[in-house]
Amino acid sequence: MAVESSNLASAAGRKREPVCWDLLAYRNEAYERDLESVRTVVESTGFFSPVETSVAVELVGERLSKGAHSGYEFIFAELMPADGLEGPPKMLGYSCYGEIPCTAGSYSLYWIVVHQQWRGLGLGPKLMERTEKLIAQAHGRALYAETSGRAQYAPTRRFYLKTGFTLEAVFKDFYSLGDDKLVFKKLIRSS
Repeated sequence: MAVESSNLASAAGRKREPVCWDLLAYRNEAYERDLESVRTVVESTGFFSPVETSVAVELVGERLSKGAHSGYEFIFAELMPADGLEGPPKMLGYSCYGEIPCTAGSYSLYWIVVHQQWRGLGLGPKLMERTEKLIAQAHGRALYAETSGRAQYAPTRRFYLKTGFTLEAVFKDFYSLGDDKLVFKKLIRSS
């Protein structure tokens, strides 16, 4: 597990975080506790329906039951308890990605979500950077992300563009009438 010092503890105080946390840690291994933590993070955004939230949790369950054979890889970002304090880490966000079956090095970004309380502090780009690094190490060549065309998802589309993706395709009325599917692509530089 990689650990880095962060100014998130001071941001937590500014946001009235009830527990003092001082370290941001990243890990790739999924644990049972992640089922509920992922649900909490996804629900906090207000973006996703109950069905979509269930899908996010199901992917963690798939990883827990099938391991690498599930096709789902994760990066979890957590605040670790400060020295002398007890308690579990608090999940701030995560990404879920995997190689697209029947392709040679194309990956799908299934989820990248930061808890609403921690958005705007740069955690999303850090998760994206770590995701891309791991894909590059696995000899991936491209990362695809899709999202809705609804106004609610404008911040998501800006995030993809800001992190180097290009809009590759628009499927009109894909999710429902008036709700297009937008597919973004980012080339991955090999490490």
